[in-house]
Amino acid sequence: MEHRDAAPSLCVSRRHFLLTGGLTVLTILLADGLLPDRGPAALQVATYPRKRIARLSQLTLDTPVDFTYPRDDPYSASFLVKLGLPAGGGAGPDRDIVAFNYLCTHMGGPLQGQYKAQYHIIGPCPFHLSVYDLTKHGMIVAGSGTESLPQVVLEVEGDDIYATGVMGLIYGYHDNLPSG
Repeated sequence: MEHRDAAPSLCVSRRHFLLTGGLTVLTILLADGLLPDRGPAALQVATYPRKRIARLSQLTLDTPVDFTYPRDDPYSASFLVKLGLPAGGGAGPDRDIVAFNYLCTHMGGPLQGQYKAQYHIIGPCPFHLSVYDLTKHGMIVAGSGTESLPQVVLEVEGDDIYATGVMGLIYGYHDNLPSG
């Protein structure tokens, strides 16, 4: 009886897969240790002309105040809210006043009317259910969004609240440069 050599297998055995995968992960981890530490990523803030958007004396706890910033276009629809607890990027005496752009970072879904005061979140976005935590710089907590909600930088002077810049890319802009 003639013995034929078996054709080479195109399937990868479990053992071969695990060994190759393990070696790949080990190589990546070792290479990462050899690369220079660049430190944490710096937060980029686009500055714009200062604009008065509200008064401290007229704010009501957990009631959003609508405004446009940095431009007067639909992409610049924003809101300001007094949360009643300190928040990332918060302004005012209690560091609890924050402002954000109204457009979801995923596909620009409108977030107007979606503020949930009990949880200090905004959402879900009507497109893909993204939800953002307003106490943590607008961090995405659920849904398809991949970036935090753009936060408007605030300054308080006396009773006046001013917008002075934006942290994060506003949906619909290719950049946040004032000349853009």
